[in-house]
Amino acid sequence: MTHFSRGSRAVGRRIAMLALVAGSMGLASLARADTLDDVMRTQTLRVAITLDYPPFGSVDTDLTPRGYDVDFARLVAQELGVKLELVRVVHASKIPTMVTRKADLLLNLGQNEERAKVVDFSQPYAPYYVGVYGPADMAVKSAADLEGHLIGVTRGTIEDQLLTRLAPPTARLQRYEDHAATIGAFISGQAQLISVGNVVAAELATRQLPRAPQEKFLLMNSPVRTAVTKGESRLLERVNAAITSIKQRGQLNELAKQWLKQPLPADF
Repeated sequence: MTHFSRGSRAVGRRIAMLALVAGSMGLASLARADTLDDVMRTQTLRVAITLDYPPFGSVDTDLTPRGYDVDFARLVAQELGVKLELVRVVHASKIPTMVTRKADLLLNLGQNEERAKVVDFSQPYAPYYVGVYGPADMAVKSAADLEGHLIGVTRGTIEDQLLTRLAPPTARLQRYEDHAATIGAFISGQAQLISVGNVVAAELATRQLPRAPQEKFLLMNSPVRTAVTKGESRLLERVNAAITSIKQRGQLNELAKQWLKQPLPADF
């Protein structure tokens, strides 16, 4: 049985600051049992997940969580032989949730050096790349072409960081606090362009929207990974083993075909 609880809605601080917070918790961390021990003792794996980012995560009309990440979380819990508890987070609260140990495992995170200061990453569990998307009639082929345009992006994401660095000074980045708001801004026309992951754009394209997003250019290839709080090596080892097992049984490929509408790449 899947249990569901809401995560913190507080806006996350910069990851560099979180690294300092994590460091200040060091002595307290030494005195506690590690996370894998806690998971086995409670027989529950608390998984932090966003539910505003289909096809990875969303909710049905009856508020039932659904998506690639939801099914993947169930498979990981099964591999560990424990129950699953979903902890709902928004993008800005992902890292704070792990630093404050309100969840044992975090899903759907791209790996970069800054995040690696406070969490440890698993092997990839889903293919993913981020790009800039817009209507068919917009002639945008590179970051330089964003001059004078308004681009919707979710605050603190990899695409936000990349566009902050690459976009020309006259480009206007409109930052939203969660993916649902970013997507809604594009659909309503409040944002001329949007920067999201390829599978999210593909899902939007199936809705037959008046403003269907078409890929303009690629920003970064960023496979999706899980993350544990820094130093939780025993749990990370078990999670990596679970991903390998799920992949070898073909279950990961089935999830990709169901939710991402394409099989896993041959070299994944």
